Amino acid sequence: QVQLVESGGGLVQVGGSLRLSCVASGRTSSLDTMAWFRQAPGKEREFVARIKLSEETTLYADAVKGRFTISRDNAKNTLYLQMSSLKAEDTAIYSCAASSLSTSAFTTYESQRYNYWGQGTQVTVSS
Repeated sequence: QVQLVESGGGLVQVGGSLRLSCVASGRTSSLDTMAWFRQAPGKEREFVARIKLSEETTLYADAVKGRFTISRDNAKNTLYLQMSSLKAEDTAIYSCAASSLSTSAFTTYESQRYNYWGQGTQVTVSS
């Protein structure tokens, strides 16, 4: 089992920056990919970014490309999401996800690919 705990959410003005953190504990050696997803009020959960842990390759949703950066500190078992140039439409609950399902048929930008989830942290961008 793996536990994920996010932090760093809050209220920020349009154009501002925020960094989210996700601390992983438990059988973290079983993980191959970690990601951030978000869900805005009245909308479905959507992919934000992911990182493959062994290769450290990253993938971003078009909506955040060039503004958000996903990274991982292996020594601290912590995943980060650095968010810059924030827009009102970035307002959502951001959740950290981790996958040990390396043979899954789902792609790394599909939520079904991930079998561990954090509780989420609220990010509100005000104009």
